Amino acid sequence: MEEGKRQKQVAKVIKEEINLIFQHLGLTMIGGGMVSISDVKVTPDLLETRIYLSFFQVQDNKAALKLIEQKAGEIKKQLSNKLKNQLRRIPVIQYYADDTLEHVFHMEELFKQINEESNKNV
Repeated sequence: MEEGKRQKQVAKVIKEEINLIFQHLGLTMIGGGMVSISDVKVTPDLLETRIYLSFFQVQDNKAALKLIEQKAGEIKKQLSNKLKNQLRRIPVIQYYADDTLEHVFHMEELFKQINEESNKNV
């Protein structure tokens, strides 16, 4: 099902505000690596938000995600203060690790191996 216009608008606003909140709380740099918000999805009823986090060179992704989840109350409070005039209800926020980068690196390695093997066979 395709996202509606309002869903996209709300997701965009939430992503912008969450980025600023993460910077303010120092959550963009965790464990010697960088954390960024790769995507925000909002349910059609605007009551739930899924935030997908991308971890770059973070030593322990699970620990970083756990740290962010521990600060979820503070994040939601700040988000509520910023969006109280734009949304009736602040959605429930769930955080997920976006492993797209890992898949890209894995695919590059596989292609490299295939290329090396085909060059040996020629």
